[in-house]
Amino acid sequence: MQHEELTSEQRIGLLREEVAEGSDSAGSGTALGGSSLDLSAGKENLNVLQAMGKLNFWLLFLAMACGMGSGLATVNNISQIGGSLGYTSKETSTLVSLWSIWNFSGRFGAGFISDHFLRLRGVGRPFFIGTTLLIMSAGHAIISSGLPASLYIGSVLVGLCYGCQWALMPSITSEIFGLNHFGTIFNMVAVASPVGSYILSVRVVGYIYDMESPPDEHACQGKHCFALSFLIMACVCLFGSAVAFVLFIRTRKFYRQVVYARLKSFLEK
Repeated sequence: MQHEELTSEQRIGLLREEVAEGSDSAGSGTALGGSSLDLSAGKENLNVLQAMGKLNFWLLFLAMACGMGSGLATVNNISQIGGSLGYTSKETSTLVSLWSIWNFSGRFGAGFISDHFLRLRGVGRPFFIGTTLLIMSAGHAIISSGLPASLYIGSVLVGLCYGCQWALMPSITSEIFGLNHFGTIFNMVAVASPVGSYILSVRVVGYIYDMESPPDEHACQGKHCFALSFLIMACVCLFGSAVAFVLFIRTRKFYRQVVYARLKSFLEK
């Protein structure tokens, strides 16, 4: 795929269009974090207040709350899920250990694949957030089925995608909002993880588990204990995927004409 070469002035003009929606807060933002554009580098550099004033920030935050929140809700309850489905304590302990392997594999794989497609075709990384959320939704649906080995298969998919999101989110944050205040903005987006985890783990999984447990008993047996919870989380991930694809569409031109062009010029040096 051939992309139109842009001059430095054209790329800067595109960046100015990207930040136009946050121009009302630019005055206070400049006082707190300096200039929002690094014109010499041709990239956007927002402080945390300017970033939070942009729709792209909240789209990323919402997508991460859906993905990271449902991933944490899964690993936090994996022992109880295994117990309700008749798994032994050794098998559930093995699942928790394997989660770390899938998590690492997802982080490594997402970084490599997103870098490859960004260098090759200028594909924005939000596309891969949306894709991993679709796969994560399938993983939750598989766990909800309660079929033999469903917990193993579903936990592999959810663990891989959970790791992918932790690899993609920092890169997206730095590319869309710049590096000058990356640490602060990254940690603000990362707040989505505990927020999503609390809502899904406590208010959804925990509530439904208690509701399905027999009276005067503290344990629930059978696939019905978590089936509804994971169907809900599958729907949540589908919604998060739609949000991520909206972010991809909104930033597609920026990635192709600014990020890809800058990367291409660097590789050609």
